[in-house]
Amino acid sequence: MKDFWDNVSRFPRFLISISLGIFFALFERFRPLLSKPINVIALVGLVVGIFMFLVFTLRAMLGLSPV
Repeated sequence: MKDFWDNVSRFPRFLISISLGIFFALFERFRPLLSKPINVIALVGLVVGIFMFLVFTLRAMLGLSPV
């Protein structure tokens, strides 16, 4: 049973390391785009748009507010 809990305790560390690895890999790909202000504005707009799309979609699916 001890081996089971040792394995279970490794999953949060694994999740954090995978998430950070994906974040840093994506950040490195977008770093050249951050040299011009217009690209930064477009990138921020894209991120905000994707976030708002997810929020509105989840609210509509869960019936939290009428859309």
